[in-house]
Amino acid sequence: MKEVEKGNDTGGGKDGTRKSVKDQSWIPKIIKKRVCSAFVEDSFSNGALCQCGGVREMHSSIATGDYFGAAIVSQWDSAQHSSEYPTDAFGELEFAGAGRRHSHFLRLSCDTPPQIVYQLMTAHWGLPSPNLVVSVEGGEGREALKPWVREVLRQGLVRAAQSTGAWILTGGLREGVGRCLGEAVRDHQTAASSLSQNKVIAVGVAPWGLVHNRQQLVNAQGSFPARYYVQNTSRDSRCLDNNYQAFLLVDDGSVGRRGAEMHFRANLEDYISHQRTGIWGSGSIEIPVLCMLISGEASMLERVDRSLRKATPWLVLKGSGPAADLICELLVELSSMPQSPASSPADEEGPSVEQRVRVREHIRRVFPSEADLEKLVDQALSIFQNSDLITVFNGGQEGADDFDTVLLKSLVRASKRLSSDASVNIEELKLAVAWNRVDIAKSELFNGDIQWRYEDLEDSMTDALVNDKPEFVRLFTENGLNILDYLTNRRLESLYNRLSDSSLVYALLQRKLNERQGLASNMAPSSAPEDGTPLKSPISHSIDDPDPARALSLYEVSRVLWDLLGDVCQPFYFGPLGLDHGTSTRKALKQMAKLLLGESPYKEQRCLSPWASLFIWAVLQNRSEMAIFFWQMAGESVLSALSGCKMLRELSKMETETESKLAMKELAQRFENLAHDVFSECYKSSESRTYTLLIRKSPVWGGATCLQMATAAEARLFFSHDGVQSLLTQIWWGDMEGSTEVWKLVLTFFCPPLIYTNLIDFREEEADDQKIEEVFQRRDSLDGGDATVYSLADILHTNEDAEEYNALRDNSKGPSPSSQKLPFVFQRWRQFWFAPVTSFFGNVLMYFLFLLLFAYILLVDFKKPPKGPTTAEFVLYFWVFTLVCEEIRQSMYTGTTTVTVWQKMRLYIQDIWNKCDLTAILLFSLGLVCRMFLWSYKFGRAVMCLDYMVFTMRLIHIFAINKQLGPKIIIVGKMVKDVFFFLFFLGIWLMAYGVANQALIYNFDSRPEWIFRRVFYRPYLHIYGQVPLNELDAEKHPNEPDCTENETLIENGFEPCRQTNTSWLVLTLLSIYLLVTNILLVNLLIAMFSYTFSKVQERGDTHWKFQRYKLLVEYHSRPCLAPPFIIISHIHLFIKRKIRRVPSVKMSHFVMEIRGRKASQLNTWESIQKENLLSMQSKRQRHSDTERLKRTSSKVDSVLKQMAEIRDHDRRLRMLESELEYCSNVLSWMADSLSQSNLIKPPRPPPTRRDSTFSSPASPSS
Repeated sequence: MKEVEKGNDTGGGKDGTRKSVKDQSWIPKIIKKRVCSAFVEDSFSNGALCQCGGVREMHSSIATGDYFGAAIVSQWDSAQHSSEYPTDAFGELEFAGAGRRHSHFLRLSCDTPPQIVYQLMTAHWGLPSPNLVVSVEGGEGREALKPWVREVLRQGLVRAAQSTGAWILTGGLREGVGRCLGEAVRDHQTAASSLSQNKVIAVGVAPWGLVHNRQQLVNAQGSFPARYYVQNTSRDSRCLDNNYQAFLLVDDGSVGRRGAEMHFRANLEDYISHQRTGIWGSGSIEIPVLCMLISGEASMLERVDRSLRKATPWLVLKGSGPAADLICELLVELSSMPQSPASSPADEEGPSVEQRVRVREHIRRVFPSEADLEKLVDQALSIFQNSDLITVFNGGQEGADDFDTVLLKSLVRASKRLSSDASVNIEELKLAVAWNRVDIAKSELFNGDIQWRYEDLEDSMTDALVNDKPEFVRLFTENGLNILDYLTNRRLESLYNRLSDSSLVYALLQRKLNERQGLASNMAPSSAPEDGTPLKSPISHSIDDPDPARALSLYEVSRVLWDLLGDVCQPFYFGPLGLDHGTSTRKALKQMAKLLLGESPYKEQRCLSPWASLFIWAVLQNRSEMAIFFWQMAGESVLSALSGCKMLRELSKMETETESKLAMKELAQRFENLAHDVFSECYKSSESRTYTLLIRKSPVWGGATCLQMATAAEARLFFSHDGVQSLLTQIWWGDMEGSTEVWKLVLTFFCPPLIYTNLIDFREEEADDQKIEEVFQRRDSLDGGDATVYSLADILHTNEDAEEYNALRDNSKGPSPSSQKLPFVFQRWRQFWFAPVTSFFGNVLMYFLFLLLFAYILLVDFKKPPKGPTTAEFVLYFWVFTLVCEEIRQSMYTGTTTVTVWQKMRLYIQDIWNKCDLTAILLFSLGLVCRMFLWSYKFGRAVMCLDYMVFTMRLIHIFAINKQLGPKIIIVGKMVKDVFFFLFFLGIWLMAYGVANQALIYNFDSRPEWIFRRVFYRPYLHIYGQVPLNELDAEKHPNEPDCTENETLIENGFEPCRQTNTSWLVLTLLSIYLLVTNILLVNLLIAMFSYTFSKVQERGDTHWKFQRYKLLVEYHSRPCLAPPFIIISHIHLFIKRKIRRVPSVKMSHFVMEIRGRKASQLNTWESIQKENLLSMQSKRQRHSDTERLKRTSSKVDSVLKQMAEIRDHDRRLRMLESELEYCSNVLSWMADSLSQSNLIKPPRPPPTRRDSTFSSPASPSS
């Protein structure tokens, strides 16, 4: 056993299983075979054969002697007359010509402990642990199976095994039931999908001495694989069936005899029945084992009796054959016999004499040739005493479609007998969960007849969550399970501790756990684990883990979520853990290490947001159906869907497996679509309320808003919605009407008094007293309309507006709200200058002036020192200085308040246009420094010219706000990437041609500048048609008189002479080069551009709307004044932030915090819209063609089943009519006989029969 455990340690998991396939040298040391060691003569073979079935030559000369002294042995016994030796047949089995994957096989002694074999099958052979074991008995040999039995095996048993994840145990030979079941498994795997092929595991348990061609399997070192030749024939044979995944060849030393495997098979079934179901044995029930009897001989009674004594349930197919029919008849007849209390089946005094007589008669009729009749009678009566473990299936009357329900009922009857402290309903529920048969649970357990309590569903709920069974989770929550009571922090941690070690989130959590344990070991070396001690697998942790410091906690989950969601939201679960959001990582690790060493009171607290926590748990594991259900149950549907999209897209970047990566991306897109659809429903219901939904600060998701999360998740489809764009448009225009013409803005910008005229239309404002009343006392309804929690004016407030609004709110209880009203002059001034569109146009106009000034200086007024720099240059330098100040302000206000300065700088650098700004500023600084000195003046001017190009390119970002130019700019950006790929191929071909061309034309030219021009520059100009034939064709155009071949002169600057003998090759290469570049590569570039244009054009508008939000946020956060006047705003902000210590509300854009009743109303309204959407989707799905076909198919099946029942009723009615006719004839005969006799004198004449119009008259019979 120690070696088996060692093998399990080295072979656990997927990699370990692959390694242990070829390294199974330990098997012969543990598992043995049996060889007959005493020749016991068989009297029927004239001394040629032993009673074990082997010939005399197979036994050694020593073994033929008598080991028992003078006593003469007359009966061969395996335990006494055979010896154990290391097994010599194990490994993998390849069926020659079958074309199937290899099967595992093992020759083992009949006395082998079953736990060794089960661990070998699951840990080393890689067979998945079963949720059910069905052991099919009987039907062996060449006995023909009835057609309905084949149908039950094919349509009933195999399909039920597939739906429950079962093992099927049979003889494994190509005869009888074994062959029929193998063909059924083969047909199922051919028709089933690749994901479900491994669910049906067929295991053959056959006697070694009965297997045909068994010598092909013998190899003392193991066979990997052993080639097994099977003759393809339609007749039954004793060869191994190639449709089985594993074979256990039980050896008792006999040859050609059946029954050697019965004892081992019963022990294996009993051992498996004490193991637990679920992933990693996490189920709440033991693996159910059911034996199924088909036909069978007299010896099968002993097998049934032995299993029933071990409380193994049996399913008997009535009408399948002798033994099965005998048991069914005995159960019916003995149960109908009148019994006294002393003769009940459960009585210890045994059955009555009458019962023995009845049983003896039945056995003599069914098995007339059996000699030991009394033994069979005792076995049959013992079987009857355990009749509550036997279920009879009448295949002639019951359909194969209901076979899975029959299996469940059979196991429930056994569990009812075995578990006295649990109700039958709970055991049946556990079995249904283990099999993932929610249809059976709905029809049998949750049909309204049973009142379920929370305690009854708690364990099953955990099984459903761990083993990914969302339908059961939905069923439990709909039938009495309170999620608030169920999900405590302790149970949530236990769910994370049961993650599969092959998942990505497990590796991420384990990494965080190792950091905490490493810090804990440094804090307390005495209590830390020794070096080299492996960490305890989180899978082994239970809810009541004795060492919580070594298990995963909510802190590790919080850190992983922080890595995935970034600074969009505050850290999760810090409140229950008692941590501050501003706490550093090292300090938090120390606090958690101390907390987990104590009692950890937070574990017993309820989870504050149970549905959201379960949603995160499911999303991290990429469980799509489970995550969708939890999303449906959780609140804040739009934000939850966007958060799931963000987490999945971040996980997909870390995932290395292609299949998992694609699944994550698909689920992320699904969540984005859900967010878009729910938001559409909300927008249809109420536009103003939808605006509040977008900027509402969520306490569940760490203070994040929908806009922030959508930006982080790059949810372009969500941003393209009209509701989001409508809000952004209104924010963009501020208090001005969105239909205002641009020329009016420009004119008012240069002539500010026009603000107070009717040139620009502003939205009508309500009176201040009405505004305060609406803000603080409005009670909106939940039925839609235009009522909203806050007005749009509250949403559009700027920095200064927010401060004045807070002051207004604080003073709202004063004598009169009207006293806080701003004068019209100041109010209209703020409405114009503080709108983002005004800030944008101001920056655009001033930026054009900046570029004009820059161009004027470069072209006209860029004088050398000491005359320069001029006054215009100093103005330009000051202008750039204000731009630098604005970039510093932007970098400091990037992200949330919880991130550090270094993290803000990193976020700032990630934007490509910020990189452009930094490049422009650095080039300008370099040019400015070089320009101040005469010796570097020209270099500085060149740098300034390049810098002007960078500054001009910045206009692309500015004009991205335009609806027509924005999508085209995105297309251009995508095409630039295509150009880089084109330049890569062009550079390779250009360099190849340029070097060859230069070497063929000139023998020697050491001038680097000319080499570069002729190798790269001149071939590049060839593409545009500049082909200097006078230089390339030396034969037609002779060399110039001043050329030379002298290397010294060439090095001094003289022109080298061209070679005339290679002109033909130069022209040939030129033709090939122009053909490849102008025809092939240029057309390739055009094709790439066309593909990019058509691809991006479809979603160009979507991409533009997403980028428009970023630009809007940028100008919403900017001061109202443009450079260079922006320095005034910077001074004002510096005084306000650093001196007056007034906090900024622009660090988080478009955020509104709603609490209390208003938040509850908004959440309820959002939930109603989500339910409307799900209802419409469900209705749409029900009316789809696929669902209609399914319903039609179900109705047809129901009609066919009813027709079968009608035919059966018709047959019974015909039989009843026949019996009634017979009884009528008998009564008529009796009446005639009595009327003719003198025994009875009739007091009156006999009654006459009335004629019926509904039936034909019956003719009298004698």
